[in-house]
Order: sequence, then structure tokens, then C-alpha cells
Amino acid sequence: MSAKSWLRNFRTAPDPSTHPFQLVCFPHAGGSAAYFAPLSAHLGGVADVLAVQYPGRQDRWHEPAIDDLHELAEHVVAALEPERKEGPLVLFGHSMGALVAYEVARSLAPARLYVSACPAPSRGVVTEIRDDAGLLADLRGMNGTDPALLADPEMVELILPALRADYRAVRTYQWGPGSEPYCPLRVLTGSRDSRTPPHVVREWKRHTTGVCRFHEYDGGHFYLTEHTRRIADLLAADLAQAVHY
Repeated sequence: MSAKSWLRNFRTAPDPSTHPFQLVCFPHAGGSAAYFAPLSAHLGGVADVLAVQYPGRQDRWHEPAIDDLHELAEHVVAALEPERKEGPLVLFGHSMGALVAYEVARSLAPARLYVSACPAPSRGVVTEIRDDAGLLADLRGMNGTDPALLADPEMVELILPALRADYRAVRTYQWGPGSEPYCPLRVLTGSRDSRTPPHVVREWKRHTTGVCRFHEYDGGHFYLTEHTRRIADLLAADLAQAVHY
């Protein structure tokens, strides 16, 4: 797997003279880099936005999917090293991607870490879903995947290998004691997301030595789709302040 195959850029990079941030986005289980294209469109003047493309999906469908979150993080760290710019590094992960972003942050030194729709690493994600029918039913219930895609048997066959690997990676993830990111941490959740009740989200404050703040938006697990502009505005305002942090 080449380093460049891991990262996608949807817009022309901002003017380097503005000292932009390099924002790296990590998608959810079953998701792809394309999920962050709308967010990237709103942040083109603020950050050089990259999105991680996990193997086993879209243009990487022919590659074996990885079912270990720690291994995913190691690959992303290696892919980011030659792509690092002079500006500060910021990480944003949604759902499974929040755990991958967190593990990457433990290896690198980001200026900010944003985690979305995910329990704290020390809590883990509890799920007993192991069969294909359960995986597909879970996707339908979260309303984050195009129903037409899930109704197409050929498309389902294409996405299932990566989906199985992602769910296995989340189910088997184990947090290990060690250094925590020392950057400010922002925790974002949907008000109607049953996967992120307050008691499992609040423990994110254990996983940074910096300031931890919580932001809740109306919606379910994929609240981000409905509030892309608001999330972009939050990031833009926060990163503007971080220049002087």
C-alpha cells in the first residue's frame, strides 16, 4: 500500500501565506474519504483538507480491508509523514474514525483533535453485531447510507468485506494506557444518537492533557450530514483562535 493511496484532497490548497492548518478527516465504519467532501468545500479558505481513504472501498476496493484500528492508525501516521506541511496539524474523526484519529494523535502532535459520534476510547464500543444481516440492518438504522445502495445486491456484495472488517476493528479495539494527546480536544455528538449517551462521551476528558469541550447538535449518529455548515463554522472559528494559542 503506497502512502499516497491513503489520503484524498478535494479542493485546491489555500494560499500558503495565510498559514493554513492541515486538517485530516477520518471516516466512519463502512465510510470513505468522500464523506468529507462537503465539509472540505466549506473550509477551503481555512485549511488544507485531507480525508483518509481506508483500503477495501471505492478506488481501493481491490485491496484487503484492515480489521485492526491500531494498524489503521500506524498506516495513516506513515502516510502523513511525507505529506506534512508547515502549518499546524488538526485531526477530525467521525464514529470509528474518531478512534483512529485519537490513536494517530497519540503518535503525532496535532494542534487540535476533534472527535465525533464516538464513546471515549477507555469505554470502548460495545456491539454484538457479527453477521451480515445485522451489519446491514445497523447501517439502515443509522440513516447514514444511501438506501438505494443497500437495496442493490451487487453493491452490497462490494461493500460487505470492508464493512465486516470495520465492525470487527471497532468491536475488538482495546485502549491501552500511555501518553495522551496534549492538544485541546473537542467532542461532538448528536442529541439523538443512542451510541453516545452522556456517560460514555464525558470520559473523553480523560484522554487529553489539554482543554476538553463538548458540543451537541440536534440529530442522530450522522448529525454531521445535517449540520455540515455549522460544524465548518465551529472549526473555522476555533482554528482562527488557535493561531494565537
